[in-house]
Amino acid sequence: MESCLIVGGGLIGMLTAKELVDVGVNVTVIDRRAVGGESSWAGGGILSPLYPWRYDDAINHLAKWSQQYYPKLCQQLHTETGIDPQLTVSGLLMLNVDDHELAGSWAGRFDATLVDVPCQVLKEQEPLLSDGPWQNVLSMSGVGQVRNPWLLSSLKTWLVTNGVKFLEHQPVSSISVENNCIRGVEVEGHHIVAERVVVAGGAWSKGILASAGVELGVFPVQGQMLLFKGEPGLIKHIIMLDGFYIIPRQDGHILVGSTMEYRGFDKQTTDEAYVHLKQFAISLLPELINVPVVKHWAGLRPGSKKGIPWIGAVPSIEGLYVNTGHFRNGVVMGPATARLLVDIMTARAPIVDPSQYHLV
Repeated sequence: MESCLIVGGGLIGMLTAKELVDVGVNVTVIDRRAVGGESSWAGGGILSPLYPWRYDDAINHLAKWSQQYYPKLCQQLHTETGIDPQLTVSGLLMLNVDDHELAGSWAGRFDATLVDVPCQVLKEQEPLLSDGPWQNVLSMSGVGQVRNPWLLSSLKTWLVTNGVKFLEHQPVSSISVENNCIRGVEVEGHHIVAERVVVAGGAWSKGILASAGVELGVFPVQGQMLLFKGEPGLIKHIIMLDGFYIIPRQDGHILVGSTMEYRGFDKQTTDEAYVHLKQFAISLLPELINVPVVKHWAGLRPGSKKGIPWIGAVPSIEGLYVNTGHFRNGVVMGPATARLLVDIMTARAPIVDPSQYHLV
């Protein structure tokens, strides 16, 4: 198989690069800024879709495969790079869930463990949680999380060690196509030759592909987050309410998110979001009123129709592929989408039915 250029050095691009390296491909990753500097580091790192039964099965198939693969991936990266992605099985508690029947149906189809938690048990599990009142509490005890920046750092280190070349701070101005075949990319006035190109540019994928005459409905969705610096043990679980969450890190940091805002490529944070997220966190965990907020930031998710990513070949251009449009679930779907794309590129038996993710 020929060499491959990946446009986009976030988690999806780097996971795709790792899968290609594993089958003997010579890979170069190019990014408009430092790799991992956009939505990949900005999210919570929860290894489950939020309320997974509310998502299409196409998303859940990828999530389930990745959930089973993550322990192996993180162990390999930790062992071979010395950088621990901090895979932690926190479990997920969801408060005031109002669609139990739909949740139960999903759990049956995907062989997932979903348990009702009585209020007394909830307080035993999370003594510092506010009194609510909480009802219709569901638990998924096997849900894990990763520390996004550390996962990215370990992944980049592994890739460099295994021969991947990184071209950072080099925005791709256009994709070069001749006679319906990929020829490479244009970067700041010079041409980079490539026989195969994978576009994994997150929210920027639409503009990159448009230069080759390919229309793809990817759009930016802003999410704002807060980070508290607490002491370890304030909470044990990831806790969700009304689509927002708090996540305990191993070192005591507590991550709070996330807004959903359609403001184009604007990454400015707002006082309104800061106040809302802080009040939400304190309403769940009153102890946080005395805990400092140490960071407030925004990232841009790559939105797509129903949150289903596009994975596969661009039908009209030989040698051009996409892996993008993961919306809120890039971390949990990432390993599976990378494996599936390389299955397609190498004509291997695919891990899931690829037709669900093809470009039309």
